[in-house]
Amino acid sequence: MDVGPVDCDIHPNVPETHVLMPFLSDYWREQITTRAIDGLDLNTYPPKTPLYARKDWRPEKAKAASTLELLRTQALDRFNPRFAICNIVYGAQAVFNGDLSAALCSAVNDWIIQEWLNKDARLRASIIVPFNDPELAVDEIEKRAGDHRFVQVMLLTGSEMPLGRRQFWPIYRAAERHGLPIGIHAGATARHASTYTGWPSHYIEEYSAQAQSFQGQLLSLIYEGVFVKFPALKVVLIESGVTWLPSFTSRADHTWRALRAEVPWLDRAPSQFVRDHIRLTTQPFDAPEDGATVRRIIDLLDSDSMLLFASDYPHWQFDGDDALPPGISDELARKIMVDNPLATYPRLRELAQ
Repeated sequence: MDVGPVDCDIHPNVPETHVLMPFLSDYWREQITTRAIDGLDLNTYPPKTPLYARKDWRPEKAKAASTLELLRTQALDRFNPRFAICNIVYGAQAVFNGDLSAALCSAVNDWIIQEWLNKDARLRASIIVPFNDPELAVDEIEKRAGDHRFVQVMLLTGSEMPLGRRQFWPIYRAAERHGLPIGIHAGATARHASTYTGWPSHYIEEYSAQAQSFQGQLLSLIYEGVFVKFPALKVVLIESGVTWLPSFTSRADHTWRALRAEVPWLDRAPSQFVRDHIRLTTQPFDAPEDGATVRRIIDLLDSDSMLLFASDYPHWQFDGDDALPPGISDELARKIMVDNPLATYPRLRELAQ
């Protein structure tokens, strides 16, 4: 089997809510028009900030990555992936009205099919679901599961409660049944403060605090027993960074040894659950730009199967074409760009064989 790289995180952008109108019922079209609902971009990447898009990927009169032509010329033809997974970071999942959120999520999924998946065979996508209402989320998973161009279910780090809680388990049950990993992407539904100590004053604080959110959600998934209940489930942390994980697992193991009586369903240390079930995208690779440090960090992960290649197009995480950090051997680069993604996403593996 010889296939090109798999880009596990690209971000086509919904230009405006009006492009979703053809995929909504008459009732919701009227509601959106009457209530002037538009511009549902998440605070994670405000469109005017430099992080939202690299300067060379930002068109003059449109949102970055808002057309297939831009995606092809700037990313697909540039990095030449065999597959690229579209992760739509849009406010459909953050709407407080569960029914409206479900309608918008479904419309986004229909839009990505018609305007992107149907027009380029390299593209795959995550199923966007109203995950704060698990019953509605499962309905959307079941609706899309038959289309194997959808390869995972996407949630956000900021939720109404920790993602390990049993209220979310129907989502994981449906995902496991259909061979779909769970992707957890940086972003919040704004139900609570974006940091553990309250609301910040500046965007830079909120952006940096996303790493704390990933850590909290990972602890919840492990200690609540999600991976014991759903042993085949894989979870991909998208845009979580990488360097925080070794110290996190070391501390989690130490704490578990002292308090393991509280969670008797865990049959092994947290670090083992992480190695078995957790994958991370390579951008942003938050480390100094020297090969020795990068190699040391990867050694500390204690696994060469956890990292998945991602350009994170069009976000500004690196310049030029160096989407992989320095110091990585050709053998490891092959695993990160091809072998690990195919092992993580069964639906990609089916097509690559």
